[in-house]
Amino acid sequence: MKVEDIRKILILGAGTMGHQIGFVCAASGYDVVLYDIRQEGLDKAMEKVAKLARRFVAAGRLDQQRADAAIARMSCTTDPKEAARDADLVSESVPEDPGLKGKIFAQMNELCPARTVFTTNTSTLVPSMFAAATGRPDRLVALHFHDVSLTNVVDIMPHPGTSAEVLGLVEEFARKIGQVAIVLNKENPGYVFNAMLSEWFRSAQTLASKGVADPMDIDRAWMGVMNAPIGPFGVMDTVGLDTVWTITDFWARKLGDSQSAKNAAFMKNFVDQGRLGMKSGKGVYEYPHPLWAHPDFLKGHK
Repeated sequence: MKVEDIRKILILGAGTMGHQIGFVCAASGYDVVLYDIRQEGLDKAMEKVAKLARRFVAAGRLDQQRADAAIARMSCTTDPKEAARDADLVSESVPEDPGLKGKIFAQMNELCPARTVFTTNTSTLVPSMFAAATGRPDRLVALHFHDVSLTNVVDIMPHPGTSAEVLGLVEEFARKIGQVAIVLNKENPGYVFNAMLSEWFRSAQTLASKGVADPMDIDRAWMGVMNAPIGPFGVMDTVGLDTVWTITDFWARKLGDSQSAKNAAFMKNFVDQGRLGMKSGKGVYEYPHPLWAHPDFLKGHK
């Protein structure tokens, strides 16, 4: 398959990243279908797409006509057969569980055309963890997006079984939708940026879980010294504390790391209280007006 043959994009999972990836593809002229198991999740995703479109227009990245056309090219379904029909490229953004990712890819392997390329947006796992379960490991590669309202950098990471043809095709596709492609030479959990980000998160979590300082003062230290607009716990809020906890807990168990386990337990306290971060209105901070954005935050404003 050539890049010109890619016409329909299937997004698996309409959460934090799924709707963003879908909008970027639709804005580049592709037909996009969002698939999720919950209609409520799809409804919320399209509300977020509308907000994202307004941001793109306000920033001058799209005019109103192109933004409206992009939204019109997006459809939603909870029917896996309908979702898979005629899909040329799949982008998966389900929770960070290799078993779950393998399960949904296996389902799509039965439903998608043989030509369909599978890509995963996993943040910290690697494709080889679930490549065999997909049924088409040679056609699987990681295509990882960051927050599309902030950057157009993507990571492309093959696993040992990814075909060179598919790797080249996905790189060409990424450039066609206006992304700066960082192609990794080998698998690495967290790619490049996220690998560095994870160490930053771990350092902040360790300080907090040991009781060295509370999260807000940890953020103040970073923001004050680095003259940064946001600190590590503020960023965790934007990522989603449930996502941060899931990733921290997964690697703590996989590596048998006691400090990471303590860090995961610290983050789980927020999740158990329903404080999931920006998306729930409360996390380490409260939204839409978090204290880290307050002019007097570095002065100890609470």
